[in-house]
Parts: sequence; C-alpha cells; structure tokens
Amino acid sequence: MTLGRIVLKSLRQHLLSTAVTAASIALAAGLMMAVWAVKAQSQQTFTQITGGFDAVLGARSSKLQLVLNAIFHLEASPANIEWKDLEEIRKNPGVELAVPIAMGDNFRGYRIVGTTPELFGEYAPGRRYAVRAPGRMFDPTLREAVAGSFAARRLGLKRGDRFHPYHGLNFDAQHSHEEEYVVVGVLEPSNTPADRVLWIPLEGVQKMGGHAQERASELSAVLVKLRNNRFGPILDQSYNKQGDRLTFAWPIGATMVDLFSKIGWFDHILTLVAAFVAFVAAGSVLASIYNSMNERRRQIAIFRALGARRTTVALTVVLEASAIAGIGVMLGFAVYFALVTAAAGIIRAQTGVVLEAWSWHPVLVWAPLALVLLSALAGLVPAIKAYRTEVAEHLAPTQ
Repeated sequence: MTLGRIVLKSLRQHLLSTAVTAASIALAAGLMMAVWAVKAQSQQTFTQITGGFDAVLGARSSKLQLVLNAIFHLEASPANIEWKDLEEIRKNPGVELAVPIAMGDNFRGYRIVGTTPELFGEYAPGRRYAVRAPGRMFDPTLREAVAGSFAARRLGLKRGDRFHPYHGLNFDAQHSHEEEYVVVGVLEPSNTPADRVLWIPLEGVQKMGGHAQERASELSAVLVKLRNNRFGPILDQSYNKQGDRLTFAWPIGATMVDLFSKIGWFDHILTLVAAFVAFVAAGSVLASIYNSMNERRRQIAIFRALGARRTTVALTVVLEASAIAGIGVMLGFAVYFALVTAAAGIIRAQTGVVLEAWSWHPVLVWAPLALVLLSALAGLVPAIKAYRTEVAEHLAPTQ
C-alpha cells in the first residue's frame, strides 16, 4: 500500500475530525489572505485616485480633510472660500486648470455637488468620464443633473427622472428644497468616488433656496491641475507657509499615504489576529492527530510488522497533517473570496472605490504554503510519537 493510500484511508477513518480541522485551516487561510490583500489593494487604489487633479485648494484645515472632502466626498467641508480665491489661482502661471466645487446638499443620502463641465475630463491616464448614451452633460444655466453610475443604480434614477435636493448632508426628506432637477445623463462607471455623486451646475448649489444669499458666491474647494509638478512646491510655500487663510493640499496621493500611515496600527492588529488564528489552526491539526494516536498504535504496529520503517510511519503522519492543511487552504480561497467581496462591497458603498476580489497578490501563494508548512511542523509531534511505537508491545495479545 502506498503512502498516499494510507493517508487517504486515515483521513476517511477520522472524517469528522478531518472536516473540523480543515474548516479551521480554511478560516485561517481566508482571513490571512483577505487581510493582506484588502490592505495592499486599498492603499494602492486610494493613493492613486486623484480625479485627474494634482491638488485641492480650500479653507484653512488639514490637507487630509480637504482631500477626503473634495476628492472622496467624505466628511464635511471645513469652511468655504471666496470666489476671488478661484480667480487668483486661475491667474497663476503654474496652473493649467482650476475647477470650483460647492456642496452641502444630498438626495436620499447621496451627496449633491455643484461644479462646471470642465471637471469631467481625464480622471486617470487614458481614461475619461463619459455620459451613458443617449444622455448628455448638464447645461450650467439650467436645473439639470448628471448622476454617478453607483448613485443612479442605488437611487433608481435614469434619464428624464426628477428630484428635489435635501438640505444638508444627512438624509432628511422633511427638509427638501423647492428646486426640482431633471437627470439628463448617467455617467459610465469609473470606479472612483465620482460614481457616488449627483452632479449639478455650480450655481445650483450656490443659489439653492434656503442657503444664505450673502454666501452665494462662495465655494467649498477648488480642484487644481498644474502645468508641471515643479509648481507644486511653489504654491505649497505660498499658501501653506506664507499664508494663513487657505490650505493647498498637494500632492493628493501623498496626502492619502499619510492617512494610511496614521492607521497603520490597525493593520498591525489585523495582521496579529490573522497570525494568531493561523497558529491556532495549526494547533488544531496537532491536537486532532495526536489525540487519535492511542487508537492508531495497533495499526502502526501492524504496519511496522509488515516491514514499514519507523521513518515511513512518521512520514505518513506528517503527510496526513499536510493533507488536512491542503484541504483547508483550498477551502480557504472560498473564505477569502467571501471576505474580500464583502469588504469590497462596503468600501464601494462608502467611497465609490472598487476593489477586485481576485486581484493578484503574493499572499495568495505564500499564505497557503505557510499554513501547509506550519501544519506539517505541527504534525511532527504526533509523528515522533508514531516513530517511537513499539511493535511487540502493541501486537501482544491482551490478557
């Protein structure tokens, strides 16, 4: 009988313990792969999203708050800036494009952002915003809207639908504005935060009924595209070092890197939890096989009597531990897919950013291999016990 058949027979004989132990390995493998993959992919994706701009100009605040608010449409705007601030930065020779945005309203929980059609250009190299046919971009002089793909799907909006904006950023239908907007287009999916927004003309937000008229010309922020990166440090010095009223958040990617560095402790905790689960799972392999050694001793003694060497018997136990781990890590990919899919759904709903469940990451190779190796090492303890089994003692007839 070959080693493979011996291992397979043992797995069948101890089917319940094999299934339970493999399930614990699957949970460990899925958790380890999901933690590393989501962490790496989130950091890579979030730091690359800029909306096609290099910087954000806004009221005096932290750079991170400005970027989260203006690019990712999270948190509240720190304060408004004046129209003259837009005119001033547009005149700067280092600025290629400056696009104003104004916000402060929502529709059923999805933010309404006022802007100009200039915003809908190239949001990533070789990728541009596009309106799904037969829709079109809104007319800046009319009460028209373009819906992000995700917001349109969740709200059930389509071309020709009408809606009344709600005042503020909280979902409160009792405080809706009198103005009615018609959806003239839906954006093609961009897998960016723009997918979660309802876009209307800039003046639509500024002059919305219920907003203070004396602040009708104010803006939430200005999205800035530079002619060359060498102008970034100059504007950073001008606004952040020499000035005290505005903040120039540049570069956007580096600002998001700062966010991930601040929450790095949370990644470490998840990593420790995943590692702990992996060691517990390996321990379950050890306990499963070791606790069954008493009933295996006679079987081992028979193998030995038939000519099996001590090393062969020990190797069989190690292979069994590895086989259980192998079954577990294969099931672990199902756990991984479920966890990443759930995480991706939450991240997309909250930020509009899409993570790919089956995106390649080295953890998909080294985590399963590490668990199989760890389980094989755990199998050494019962293997040593099997190695020391005496043939005469366990084949002797019972009195």
